[in-house]
Amino acid sequence: MYEQEKINPYSNEGEKHEQVEVMFDNIAPTYDTLNHTLSLGTDKGWRRKAIDRLGEHHPHTILDIATGTGDFAILAAERLTPHNASRNADPQHFAHKQKSGDGEGVEIIGADLSEGMMAVGREKVRKLGLDNVITFQKEDCLHLSFEDNRFDAVTVAYGVRNFQDLEAGLSEMLRVLKPGGHLLILELATPPHFPMKQLFWLYSHVWMPLVGRLISKDKQAYKYLPATMEAFPQGEVMEKILYKVGYSKVEWKRFTFGICTMYLAEK
Repeated sequence: MYEQEKINPYSNEGEKHEQVEVMFDNIAPTYDTLNHTLSLGTDKGWRRKAIDRLGEHHPHTILDIATGTGDFAILAAERLTPHNASRNADPQHFAHKQKSGDGEGVEIIGADLSEGMMAVGREKVRKLGLDNVITFQKEDCLHLSFEDNRFDAVTVAYGVRNFQDLEAGLSEMLRVLKPGGHLLILELATPPHFPMKQLFWLYSHVWMPLVGRLISKDKQAYKYLPATMEAFPQGEVMEKILYKVGYSKVEWKRFTFGICTMYLAEK
């Protein structure tokens, strides 16, 4: 059992996945504001770099696990269209191309435990005119409802550390990937070196809980999230876990002094 699997948002009693669902339902209305505020906007750059790396493999069917409010799914829809050669396409232009059938686009399913988070995501997708590209459905990452070999790519942005059973979740994602398909993970981490390691400790243990409590009104959520960041397997350790589960060609890269790590693996 990995350390982050032992950490629950609210209580040591009860199933972790049930508490995670309640937590994200609670913070859903303020999640986007807090997420971008706490990261000072750098999370958007991490997402772009990760999606562009995945885009080198030209996936068309994508499952976005722990999709939350859909930010990663929306950015993937915008950047993985064949018409986006410059990787700066206008979302409305992209949606028009999809609806007109001009060129092969992507199909993205956003999956999450939290209906509250997905409700926010559905509204964002509707306003962007991407509801023919991105759909949402409630899923347990340990017991996905999809058939084997269904997707070209499975993505998880800032969600794997919330898995109740990390290896079981990774195995389920491997099952639904097509042979030759790719798993892309973005996860927050503790910077490994001085002085960022010490500065990040102050940020995650003082600033993040304070701002999170004031805006979200959930005292525990923004204590739980940095605790799982510290406990989650990082770098070479996570690479070994991915190989153990059955993935191949695992690569990983740290962003912004190690605050965020990207993992890319093949089935």
